[in-house]
Order: sequence, then structure tokens, then C-alpha cells
Amino acid sequence: MIVFMYPGQGSQQPGMGEAWVDHPSWELVTEASEASDRDVARLLLAAGAEELTETRNSQLATFVVSMVVLDAVTRLGTEAAGHAGHSLGEYSALTASGVLDFGDAVALVAERGDAMQAAAEEREGTMAAVLGLDDDDVRIACNRAPGEVWLANHNAPGQAVIAGTPEAIEVAAAIARELGAKRVMPLQVGGAFHTPFMAPARDRLTKAIDRTEFRDPLGTVIANVDAAPHGRGSDWPDLLKAQLTSPVRWRQTLGTLNDAGFTTYVELGPGEVLGRLVKRTLKGSRPLSVSAPDDLDSLLEALAASPARTAASMEGEHLFATERLVVSPAAGIFQASEGISAGAVVGVGHLVGQVGDHEVRSPFAGELMGVLALDGERVTASQPIAWLRTN
Repeated sequence: MIVFMYPGQGSQQPGMGEAWVDHPSWELVTEASEASDRDVARLLLAAGAEELTETRNSQLATFVVSMVVLDAVTRLGTEAAGHAGHSLGEYSALTASGVLDFGDAVALVAERGDAMQAAAEEREGTMAAVLGLDDDDVRIACNRAPGEVWLANHNAPGQAVIAGTPEAIEVAAAIARELGAKRVMPLQVGGAFHTPFMAPARDRLTKAIDRTEFRDPLGTVIANVDAAPHGRGSDWPDLLKAQLTSPVRWRQTLGTLNDAGFTTYVELGPGEVLGRLVKRTLKGSRPLSVSAPDDLDSLLEALAASPARTAASMEGEHLFATERLVVSPAAGIFQASEGISAGAVVGVGHLVGQVGDHEVRSPFAGELMGVLALDGERVTASQPIAWLRTN
């Protein structure tokens, strides 16, 4: 089964929207600008590294890019049975699964970024990555250090993040090295996120969360706070509030997904941080990523070539090794041929439909499992039109 993963703050890059400007999914940027009353396009195209690193900017920009990528992937007919996001990415996961309306999510993310930046300015804090030490020893290092420092991210085996005052982190880092840490690296962030330092942000964000509608998710969504799936929309307001001052349990989240039978991990958004954490946590895994339009074809090829799964897996969530996609030869309005529906048997060259003046013919023979484009829908070149199981 496929799970889509969404990155958090720190994955942003200057100009990360440039590749998407001419893609149909770019329309979400205009919607995000209206919902946040900010010029999101400028953030994605023109903001420099220093401006984009500011919490209020990096969170909004990263969320919108992930949503643009998600929209582009779903236009291809590729869907996931599960969603998980790291910190900020949890808002992307909730939007992708239908828990949050896109406009509401944009407003919440903008408020979250503002609230966390204000809290960071109120209490000086920072973060550092600890490599080569298990989480229990990292926690011991934090507990032994005088002052305020906590384990903030359980990222992967032998990779954790601590957060607190600069002075306490310096002491905890020295203790961690004594306990066997291979390396402790300061992170270029503006605050001690996922610690009690974010309590003022939690109080401020609570007001925005309480006036937002939360629906039950479609598929599996894993929470950062407890690394457990939550299938009721009513659970998520309190989970999002708690997330600000609680550690991100990402390593445990991946374990939950693996135990639930998820096998294909696809990161949607800037960077490949989560994919690297998957490789480190789930041995033998080969995560995929989509951050630019050029990655879309590679994703389809990788999914089409993936090994067959068990019959109990949900159809439509991944492609079996014996399944193929029929794609559009051009951009235009799609019209299905008569008799084209699930269960039909098609041969090589069988007419599936028309896209404008172009015929869509199947290059494969087999049973039609589903039509992915709707009559009258505008499709793009190479967008999947139908899905079939070959003979």
C-alpha cells in the first residue's frame, strides 16, 4: 500500500516554486494567497534564504508546495491509502486525507507560523541533531544537563533532535558525546520547537483550531504525538494543540505504518529528508519523492514496476506488476468511448476515448480495472486515462 509523506519546516528552498509555475496545479498558490492574505507566489519564487527561513514564511511556503505536488500527483490518478507528515507536514496530511478544507488549512498554517515565531522571539531557544545515540541515552543527556533542554524529535534509529536554551543544549551535547554520540550538529532554526517553550503558541493556535471544522479522514492518518492512527475528525483538534509542545515521534510513526502493511513511501514536497529517514528506519525500503514536475513520470514508472501485493490490498492504491496505465497523448478535453467501463476487455490498439482531436488507444491488452479521467474533464499530456490488468 502507498503512504504519502509530507515534510516540515527546514525542507524549504529559495525558488522551490519555479518548476511548478506553468503546471495546472499552480492554481492552488493563488487560492493560498487569498486564504492567507499573503503573497505566496512571491515566497515561492523570489524570497531569499534568510526570509524563507523565518518560521512564518517557511511553514506557509512548505505547506503550499506540498499541496501543489499532491494535486499534481492526484491528477495522474495516483492515490494513497495513508498519510503522515513531520510536524508542519501533519497539516498537509490532514488536508490530503480530507480532514481539513484547503482554505482552512492555509489559514491554520499561517496562524501556526506566526504563533511559533512569536513564541520563539519571547524565549530564546534552538535545536541540535544528535547522531549515533539511541533515544534513551539522548533523553538521559537532556535530563543530566542543567537548564532547559528536551528530546524534541525521534527521527530515526540513531538520529534525534534536542531543543532548549543554547546554554543547556551545549551541555547536553557534551554529555551525549560522552555517552557515545558520533556527532551533534546545531540546526539553523529560530526556536526550541516541540518543547514547553511553545506553550504561548499553543494557547494562540487553540483559538484558531477551535473555530475550524475537522472531518473524519479518508484512509489512515498517523499523529505525531502518539504515532497512532486516528480515524475520527474530532480527535485531531487536541492532537494538533498537543503537537506544538510534544516530541515528534517520526521513527515510531514509520513503525506503525510498516506494521499496518504499508510498503511504498512517497514524499511529496521540497527536499528528500523524510525519504532518508525511511531508509534509515525501515531496512530494505526504497522511498520515492516528488518535488518537481519532472519527478511525476518517474513516480508512475516506479509504481508500475513495483512487485505484486497481496489480494487483500485495496485496489487503486498502487499498481500491481501486471497492471498498466493508458495515458493521454495530449492536453485537452477527454471523452470516453462507448462501452469503456470497469470490467471491459480491451486489446492492443483498442480505442479508449478522445482527448480533443487525439485518439487514446491502449498499447496493452487486458481487463479494464477503471477509468481515471471523467467525461468532459480537461487532462494534461501523459495524464493517466485508464488502468488495466494485462493478460
